[in-house]
Amino acid sequence: MSAVNLELVTLTEDRAVITWHTGAKGSDDGFGHLVPAVTEGEVVYGTHPARLNRTAAEGRRTAHHYVELTGLEPGQTYYYQARSRGTAATPTPLHLVKGNAVGTSLHGFGTHGGPYSFTTPQPPPGRHLLSVALCNDLHLGETTAGLVTGVPMMRGISQRLGLAPYPEVMGRALVEEAHRRGADRLVAAGDISAGGAPRDLAEARRLLDGFGTYGQDYFVVRGNHDRRRGQFGDSFLDAFPVAVGGRSGDGPGDGPGDGAAYFVQDLGGLRIIGLDTYEKKGNGANSGGLSDEQFSWFRARLRDHADQPTMVFGHHPLTVRNSPFPVTGGQRLNRRQARTILDAYAAAPGVFLHHAGHTHRNKRTVLPQARHVTLQEVGAVKEYPGGFCLLRVHTGGYALNYYKTSSGPAREWSERSRRVAAGLWPQYALGRSVCDRNSVTVRDLSGIAPAGVRRPALDGAV
Repeated sequence: MSAVNLELVTLTEDRAVITWHTGAKGSDDGFGHLVPAVTEGEVVYGTHPARLNRTAAEGRRTAHHYVELTGLEPGQTYYYQARSRGTAATPTPLHLVKGNAVGTSLHGFGTHGGPYSFTTPQPPPGRHLLSVALCNDLHLGETTAGLVTGVPMMRGISQRLGLAPYPEVMGRALVEEAHRRGADRLVAAGDISAGGAPRDLAEARRLLDGFGTYGQDYFVVRGNHDRRRGQFGDSFLDAFPVAVGGRSGDGPGDGPGDGAAYFVQDLGGLRIIGLDTYEKKGNGANSGGLSDEQFSWFRARLRDHADQPTMVFGHHPLTVRNSPFPVTGGQRLNRRQARTILDAYAAAPGVFLHHAGHTHRNKRTVLPQARHVTLQEVGAVKEYPGGFCLLRVHTGGYALNYYKTSSGPAREWSERSRRVAAGLWPQYALGRSVCDRNSVTVRDLSGIAPAGVRRPALDGAV
């Protein structure tokens, strides 16, 4: 038996989530991947590499191991080894990006199975106010992951026969995990469907309604896959209508009117702005773009209450950096618009986070034009690594922590879909460092009310 693909997925001030895979040694499932071998798994750990005197074990035998360490101390360095049936797990290689999948230091590299090392961060200062699940790229209706147009050597990965469609498996797991991790709100940054089909968007609405009430507990924006089809109607808005000023009770507040899929909403002092980054004609493969009307509306909203704590989310990122694969214009927002948005952020000190999807990877970026804004790309829900980012807002700052969904079917599909891009997908999607998917930022967010406490709306926002 072999234990491989070890990853330190989540790292907070008091816990860590560690995953790996066990397979039959020397086997090949036809995609260059080990045939799963079901066995037990445990993580031994401690504060000295020679004294791994604590153990966390799984409650069941599996090939897709998911162990959570709890009760850790902030600011403490820990050493750990993951193992199954006495075999130490080896890391997911990230040599294309010179990355580290298993720790915050290089301790243990050059050995066969560690121990590896991580240091827990300090928590965000102050009292916890609320938590928001940041997710994207559900792709309801998709049947094959990893197909790349014009690249015939890229073999797509499909679900095993007899199992539920993987976007539904991962969508249900998202809702369950977000609830389990204490998310008070959920925002989904586009590509909710695979192609904008009414039935797929309706199914996405049904799944997300399991989290709560649309426009109150969760919010959705359009991605390029959700683009309009034809001249008549808009299936995305049929499933996720935007209500002006919240008057209809069936969608987010303060949008520009019928036919638009962008909005601003006040959540007890936290302002969220949802952008439609594919409000344009096109086949979905070119760069994202805001219409002139939306662009003007957005810049005006940033000027309004420029000091108010604000989170922006939209499908296309403003920039794509440090990719091991070629970067094309279709992977980001229109360059001119992105530059103007960054300039607008520089004049809006209340903006602290811009959440994007589309790239299907975890990547944290801070640019000199607006150093007070974290640009966070989040890995896709629908495939490896398969999860969401939890934003934990405190009075004195915030934390961003990525969680893989942990249900058995979700873990099985996540492992199966890591073979996307000829097996190179983890080099891109996981995040080149633990900090790309787990970070803490100190800043004053004391103007936000705790979850469940409602404050009067500010002028110009609902």
